[in-house]
Amino acid sequence: MTSALTMTPPAPSTMSDTLPRIRITQATLPSLSLVMFLSVSLFFTQRAHATVDITDDAGNRIRLEHPAQRIVSLAPHVTELLFAAGAGARVVGVVAYSDFPPEAKSLPQVGGYSKVDLEAVAALQPDLVIAWKSGNRDTHLDRLRALGIPVFLNEPRSLEDVARSLEQFGTLAGTDTVAADAARAFRARHAALSARYRERPPVSTFYQIWDRPLMTINDEHLIADVIRLCGGRNVFGTLGTLSATVGVEAVLAANPQAIVASGMGEARPEWLGQWKRWPDLAANASGSLFFIPPDILQRHTPRILDGASRLCEQLESVRAKRGNAPPPAR
Repeated sequence: MTSALTMTPPAPSTMSDTLPRIRITQATLPSLSLVMFLSVSLFFTQRAHATVDITDDAGNRIRLEHPAQRIVSLAPHVTELLFAAGAGARVVGVVAYSDFPPEAKSLPQVGGYSKVDLEAVAALQPDLVIAWKSGNRDTHLDRLRALGIPVFLNEPRSLEDVARSLEQFGTLAGTDTVAADAARAFRARHAALSARYRERPPVSTFYQIWDRPLMTINDEHLIADVIRLCGGRNVFGTLGTLSATVGVEAVLAANPQAIVASGMGEARPEWLGQWKRWPDLAANASGSLFFIPPDILQRHTPRILDGASRLCEQLESVRAKRGNAPPPAR
């Protein structure tokens, strides 16, 4: 066995020279290696049985006797966050559209986030369910709690909340180190985008979730935090609900300089082009009708910064058209 130890002379000490000295020789290295192996094994055994005591995003205290080993995810973004936090091996069940990373596609499905198959969840014998506070039904979650299954509620409302969710999931699953690294990388990328774009001249922005009904978001929504990151101003930020329907007349009255649509998949929705019917609309007049795939902007995961980067570039193009964008980087 090759030793990885580096021997250095002992530093001066104020302790008594009568203390016993340990002499490390080639003969003692196998025994020393065994001790080190047992120490590491003991550490991970203790970590696996460490009590988890944490408060979820609804203010509920969740206490587990040890980090969760069998987790059911009740939202696609929760599934993605669990994998990013190093807990993918602990996930035993997911809901429909849990398609990232690719490994998640092969996991058993327990219905959709708005219609959970409770029997399927129970059959997987989870020691933890992670749910989406504003997406899952309270009645479903109450029935899972009645079965004695701990339920942790997740509700990111800001980009910082995405990093915090990674750390929370690492704590719940006992994958703290991987989760901390992922959160650190997310915060660093977030900070870089913020430094570049947040103080740029504002661009009034209408974010369109859907066409019929015409839906948007207020300033409490995570997407609104992305708009702010890019130096945008959400024209419907003061609405009273997180997501709401609005009329075409309200959009025309707000006269946004940019319209950003999501849709359902990777393809640009046909209905985005309908705004061309109003040539005096600022966003249409400047050709600022943008599309960003929903998976990289509407999911509360690290990939949201991919969508943020794209949105920031789009809003910067609006500034360029009106003459106040910085010169391109060399």
